[in-house]
Amino acid sequence: MDVSGTVVALLPLQTGQGKNGVWKKQEFIIETPGQYPKKVCLSLWGEKVDENKVSIGDKITASVNLESREYNGRWYTDARAWKVARQTGGADREVPPPTEDTFIPDTNASDDLPF
Repeated sequence: MDVSGTVVALLPLQTGQGKNGVWKKQEFIIETPGQYPKKVCLSLWGEKVDENKVSIGDKITASVNLESREYNGRWYTDARAWKVARQTGGADREVPPPTEDTFIPDTNASDDLPF
């Protein structure tokens, strides 16, 4: 699953010691574009933290895996990013040229409607 948006916050880097050694987790918040933007908290784990550095203001597309687990009768969902791609300005805004069947409105026409 891919999620695109702008990084609006970086949460503090978390580290710890587990049975398999040292671990680290970087959580960040992205805001999706659109009429009703949503904020989504994503996390990077282990070596993915160093491979996919993100900064506030970056426009990214993150490939994520969703996983839920139960603990004491409550369910917790984690959105782990496994790849982060930065969006480039030119490629995202590229518009195909009009074709013969493309309607292009006449901007010089008056707004008077006949009905």
